[in-house]
Amino acid sequence: MATIYDIAKHVGVSAGTVSRALSRPEKVLPATRARIEQAAATLGYVPNTIARTLKTQRSAKILVTVPDIANPFFAQILQGAEETAQAADYAVLLGDTQHQPDREERYAQMLRRNEADGLIVLGHRLPPTAREIVKQLGPHAPVVNGCEFDPALGIPSVHIDNAAAARAAMEHLYGLGHEHIVVVGGPPDNPLHQQRLEGARRAARARGRLRQMTLVPGDFSVESGYTAATQVLGQGSGTPTAAFCFSDQMALGVLAACRDLGLRVPHDVSIVGFDDLASSRYLNPPLTTISQPMREIGVRAVKLLLAIIDGVDVPHQQTLEFALMLRGSTAKRVE
Repeated sequence: MATIYDIAKHVGVSAGTVSRALSRPEKVLPATRARIEQAAATLGYVPNTIARTLKTQRSAKILVTVPDIANPFFAQILQGAEETAQAADYAVLLGDTQHQPDREERYAQMLRRNEADGLIVLGHRLPPTAREIVKQLGPHAPVVNGCEFDPALGIPSVHIDNAAAARAAMEHLYGLGHEHIVVVGGPPDNPLHQQRLEGARRAARARGRLRQMTLVPGDFSVESGYTAATQVLGQGSGTPTAAFCFSDQMALGVLAACRDLGLRVPHDVSIVGFDDLASSRYLNPPLTTISQPMREIGVRAVKLLLAIIDGVDVPHQQTLEFALMLRGSTAKRVE
């Protein structure tokens, strides 16, 4: 492989001149620069990116860690992140942590080794190495959270107002005349669960229906939604007539359980999800759900991270808009 010394010998200039022509072309006379560029092309010179990284401490890579890559919720976020990073000449390294702290820590250590210039965390935990970097660098730490917003992390974030979104979903169901609603939540320690539960409880309290709100824990999966529904639906009079699920995946499980229990949606049970996955509008019936701007979360998270890396002053907490998508899975309560 050709080196800058081969180019220097070919053109008849010093290696330092070749280096300047390739890295800081404005410092070299145009005619000389043109000869060097032509020689580089002729000799098949390829820049040593590893050496450049050691010199500049930039890898031109960012790391995105995902709690569960099998969850379709993250697909559009990653698509937005990838496209935005590529447009800025950055590559994206993807880490599927599977909710395992040791995996999260191994990926975070890549920052310490300069194998990535920044980290976007799509989960709700910071591994020890990332916490230490944030402690050392403060607001200049290249660590950003996307979607699973937790103020306790003390890092920049791109998210929606989950409490307000959950309250909107519950108020929709109350407006349809549903008085007893089952809320299918997530893991108790998850900030998304906590924020959405706060919003749901506010709506129930405002209607004087807090005691008639049944909470069943889940884990955002289809299976947990199905299990929750079979526990509380179809038990005769006094059972919930509506379900609010903290993810579309769990709503899909509730819909399947209603089918197996012989319950009609929305005639017997109305269902609201959360996320607005691409498949949700094609369910039978189509799912009423809270729409998150998933792709935009990925776009904004990368832009925020790159701004921090480049020392550009931008708002570190960015709250995006949500929307309640009304579809066929909800209807007025039938006495």
